[in-house]
Amino acid sequence: MEMSKQWTDTFRGEIESFQETISAFDRGELDRKAYKGMSGGLGSYAQRDASKHMLRLRLPAGRLTLDRLKFLAEVAERENVGRMKLTTCGTIQLHDLAAGQVPGIMAEAVGCEIYTKGGGGDNPRNVMASPLSGVQPGEAFNVVPYAEAVTEYLLSICRDIKMPRKLKIAFCNGVDDCVHSAFRDMGFLAQEDGTFALRIAGGLGAARPSMGVLVEEHVQPREVLYYVRAMVDTFCAHGNYENRAKARTRYMQDTLGPDGLKEVFLKNVAARKAEGGLELKGLEAPADIARDNSGTVDHPRAIPQKQAGLYAVKYHPIGGLLPVEKPRQLYELLKDVPGAEIRVAPNETLYVINLTAAEAERVIAATADSAATEFECSVACIGATTCQQGVRDSQGVLQAAVKAVREAGIPDGALPKICISGCPSSCAAHQAGAMGFQGGVKLVDKKPQPAFKMFLSGTDRLGAARFGQEVGTVLEVDLPALLVELGQAAAAAGQSWDQWSRDHARERDAIIAKYN
Repeated sequence: MEMSKQWTDTFRGEIESFQETISAFDRGELDRKAYKGMSGGLGSYAQRDASKHMLRLRLPAGRLTLDRLKFLAEVAERENVGRMKLTTCGTIQLHDLAAGQVPGIMAEAVGCEIYTKGGGGDNPRNVMASPLSGVQPGEAFNVVPYAEAVTEYLLSICRDIKMPRKLKIAFCNGVDDCVHSAFRDMGFLAQEDGTFALRIAGGLGAARPSMGVLVEEHVQPREVLYYVRAMVDTFCAHGNYENRAKARTRYMQDTLGPDGLKEVFLKNVAARKAEGGLELKGLEAPADIARDNSGTVDHPRAIPQKQAGLYAVKYHPIGGLLPVEKPRQLYELLKDVPGAEIRVAPNETLYVINLTAAEAERVIAATADSAATEFECSVACIGATTCQQGVRDSQGVLQAAVKAVREAGIPDGALPKICISGCPSSCAAHQAGAMGFQGGVKLVDKKPQPAFKMFLSGTDRLGAARFGQEVGTVLEVDLPALLVELGQAAAAAGQSWDQWSRDHARERDAIIAKYN
């Protein structure tokens, strides 16, 4: 993906203007709300401590190429970046930056085709793709080229459109739907016949979580931009500009009705096709690289690719907090490996792809700090200690829970991956998890106490997606103990969480009731 020189020159001009904006905020001349309205569109926000800033690096299809990895390593070292956070939109956030650092990093990132433009605010956000697309056995086809083409198109028009809220688009390769194509604003699902099924106007949130509306069963891949532009047209014409709480695309299912929404959308598609000019041409997936593929590796984090003898290695830092020294370590391992790159998955996991067995072994050793169990692969947003919008410390709770579960000796599989959002914004997709938690408060003796709403039985499994049901509210201090007791019960029965939760629902609910 390479933007035109005119576009990048304009973007660099915006960064130069932003230098004064962030400086004015740092001097106290702009309040938080005014600053957020300006900074979000460039992918940066002030943290809860207003002297520190976050910068979101959008990575189309989650691709952390070697050039981008080198940039990340160099910035982390030179700028003494405090924290790095993998996100549920397949991006990487740099945290604890001083105001003076942000514009320079934005500008430098352009050199490796990382554009922070539209990383926040009412903009098209990072376009996601199944993280192993292109290398995953059983996939319909490689969807990465389409995610990148859509990114380039949306960035080219983002200055010319004014949407009510953000727009999230995902491409699923037909195997792994951790990108949540079933309930995104736009979700393209690759099919064996070489086309996409398309769902629109889905989304999570405290109010009205919605599955997407199936509007087309066979979108020709070369025509995806017509559908994307039609979605922008539909959203701009029928989205709610008066009430931000009801401004996401899913509310168009209420105002237009699912059938009415489909009708309006397809009319906009037809109009854009009649206008022409958006058909994708010459879009090809990269050719496989010839390697010495004779070795084998047997490790739970080594995933055989569809390219015989090559492997992907899974690396999930606890809580999605990427150690700041890790980009340098991985770059030094990968810089001379043909075709190697990293994919950032929307479940806060990194996948290092296109490795021989020997290379995979070295990457496994370098990522020994990875989550070791399904439960340790849990997802948590950055939390209220950092985020202005946050209510609860989701990261702190997850770290405490992992420690408690390890000390209790709960075996792998007895607890599921959990999803913890620090507020109702669903940044950790808690409603799509087998067990999810949403930050809030609970009255105890008429006094508000830190707590989390608990959700059960959600899933993002392809073809079976559903939202979890709220089952009560647990005090923050009790959450680790609740997880330990649930895990112990499943382990005592010798069952996985899914099986035990189905077979022993009454026992499960009785344990949860103790903490409600």
